[in-house]
Amino acid sequence: ENINGNSYSQESKPSNLRVSEKKCSWASYMTNSPTLIVMIGLPARGKTYVSKKLTRYLNWIGVPTKVFNLGVYRREAVKSYKSYDFFRHDNEEAMRIRKQCALVALEDVKVYFIEESGQIAVFDATNTTRERRDMILAFAKENSYKVFFVESVCDDPEVIAANILDVKVSSPDYPERNRENVMEDFLKRIECYKVTYQPLDPVDYDKDLSFIKVINVGQRFLVNRVQDYIQSKIVYYLMNIHIQPRTIYLCRHGESECNLIKKIGGDSGLSTRGKQFAEALKMFIKEQEIMDLKVWTSQ
Repeated sequence: ENINGNSYSQESKPSNLRVSEKKCSWASYMTNSPTLIVMIGLPARGKTYVSKKLTRYLNWIGVPTKVFNLGVYRREAVKSYKSYDFFRHDNEEAMRIRKQCALVALEDVKVYFIEESGQIAVFDATNTTRERRDMILAFAKENSYKVFFVESVCDDPEVIAANILDVKVSSPDYPERNRENVMEDFLKRIECYKVTYQPLDPVDYDKDLSFIKVINVGQRFLVNRVQDYIQSKIVYYLMNIHIQPRTIYLCRHGESECNLIKKIGGDSGLSTRGKQFAEALKMFIKEQEIMDLKVWTSQ
């Protein structure tokens, strides 16, 4: 019923159903079977940022997509984070917990595909060992899912440090800690992962897998065995996003002669004040000292 107490016609339901069916058919066209996107990379490489951005994009183009962040499952299983020792490869109890969290997350992926009509799931975790990735591949094969790996590789210490300070300081793992302590602990956590990190091998071990390597936040890319249309869309998108903040200035033209006489349209030159504005704008941009500045103008 509506707020006036009148009943809506039952005829509205089929139209809603048709819209839903149309969405599903479009998503099925994009992905002929559910796809599991598996993130790979050491901590502080922008995986979670990419996961969220990619998920938002895929949902926007009509493909039902959801992120499954393993950190959320880990924090649910272990309520209080103590230190980087939890991530040591020789910490057997922690390794058992981490594996169990991964299995629970994958089961939730399965539920999402079956019960919520999901088409793509993004498994946001480090997944830095072949053992873990093989486990995911076995799970996908058992359930007839496609798998696409996204590996973020970065060896630029400035980018890594900036990511830690921008994101990890506010992480639930570090409540009420100062920046120096967070940086120290997180760098040690990264070292724990480095001990067992096995990057994707495009020449031999992983040559038959579908993946993209994003190297140093987009300086280079390596793409291998793209399977279908949606994977090509994912590759194109990942090659055009940035994990570092960018500044975009939008500015209309200075006052024109047409503006002075309140005329809309036309193609007149700038007024005296418009030319002064143009000079001021030029000086402002010069003062910013922007590296690799790009300027787009209308014609």
